[in-house]
This record gives sequence, C-alpha cells and structure tokens, in this order.
Amino acid sequence: MEQNEIRKLLQNVANGDISVDDALLHIKNEPFEDLGYAKPDFHRKMRQGVSEVIYGAGKTAEQIIGISKSFAKHGQKDILITRLDKTKAEKINKEIPLDYHDTANIGIIGSMPKERVGKIVIATGGTSDIPVAEEAAITAEMLGNNTVRLYDVGVAGIHRLLTHTEEIMTARVVIAIAGMEGALASVIGGLADCPVIAVPTSVGYGASFGGIAALLSMLNSCASGVSVVNIDNGFGAAFQASMINHMGGLNE
Repeated sequence: MEQNEIRKLLQNVANGDISVDDALLHIKNEPFEDLGYAKPDFHRKMRQGVSEVIYGAGKTAEQIIGISKSFAKHGQKDILITRLDKTKAEKINKEIPLDYHDTANIGIIGSMPKERVGKIVIATGGTSDIPVAEEAAITAEMLGNNTVRLYDVGVAGIHRLLTHTEEIMTARVVIAIAGMEGALASVIGGLADCPVIAVPTSVGYGASFGGIAALLSMLNSCASGVSVVNIDNGFGAAFQASMINHMGGLNE
C-alpha cells in the first residue's frame, strides 16, 4: 500500500464512505509474504517512499521470478532488479517481460516513470567506471530523477571535466565515480555547491587494493560536502542522491 492509498482511505473514513473497521482491515493486510526463501516487503513504499528493490546476486532466476510475481500480485507493477547477470535475465524474460541493461547489470519489470524531477549529474573518472555509473544512472531514473552523464572526465585530463562546469554547478546532486586514487570526488567537491556522493570503484592496479585506495582517498577528501558510499555501490549512491534531489530547497 502506498502513501497516497493510505491518504485516500483516511479521507474516505472522514467522509463516511467507509467504516473505521473496514479501513483497519484494509491496512492490516499482511505487509509481507513468506515464500520460504524470501519475504517480499509490500509496505516498503509506504514507509520509505520507494518500493523494495530486488538484489539479484546470489539469487536464482526462479527465486527472482517468484519474488517479482509476489510483488505484482500485491500491486507493485514496476520492479528494479540490481546485480542481475545476463543468463538469469534471459530466464526471467521467458516468464516475465524484462528490460535488461547489460552494462549496468540491471533488469526492469514494468516501466520507467514518465515524470522526472531535478538533475543528478553522474561523473566517472574513466571509461572502466561506466558499469558502476550506469547502475547509478538507471537506478536514479527509475526513482524519478533526471540524470546527466559525464563519462571519462578524470583528473588525468582535468580539462575534460572543466568543460562541463555548468552542468556540475547547476546540479542538485553530483555522483562522482572513480577508481585508481579516487581524486575525482575532491575536484568536483571543490566546484559544486550541492552534495557530492563519492563512489570508489574496484578499478585500478595492484596498490589500489580492489578499490580500498580510492575509498580511503574519498573518505579523507578536503572538499566540503563530499560523502562516500561503499566500493562499486552505484545503487546506494543513486538512492541517496534521489532522496536529496526530491527534497525541497533553494534550487527547486
């Protein structure tokens, strides 16, 4: 049940169109279904404003199909599946129509929202960071945000980034995604007047330690307004960016 459904239900009670007991029964509908291997949360959108997202890694295609059908049965038509490999996506698509984005390893059941707000800029240090960036971009779009992609604008050629100063300075949020030494987040943090969410990636040579070097660099940024999510966590960055982008403020 979504927040607007609850509001409509309460309004019907206030108008006398439905009894208090009938409304209570409607609200008390089981908030999840026990499938044995999973318990899909149907009240997530009512509590948090966004429906539950399926994390595809570690789940079988059959489990993802079962969870998706459970959501659909309870009114959730649009479903985001992250970390979904192509083999599983092909199996799911035979049972449920699925729009698969192979670079991002994301599957979408249903459709993207037609209306989007604000602007989230997603910048990468290099081309190798694009899979994480696409996870962030598609997640942000699925959550109802306008996005601008700035790819391969890392500090090894800083002039590439500086040609996009206007996009950065007019963003509500910037997601800065980089491996190696992770310096991109600090540079953007020094240009932007909005929150910058840094995403370290596992891209880099031996001493990058699978993204730990970039993570530590971003955590120690001297630029104000930079926060950091986990290594390769494009989804987490996009979710937080969406929350910020949907808040009221001076830049609306």
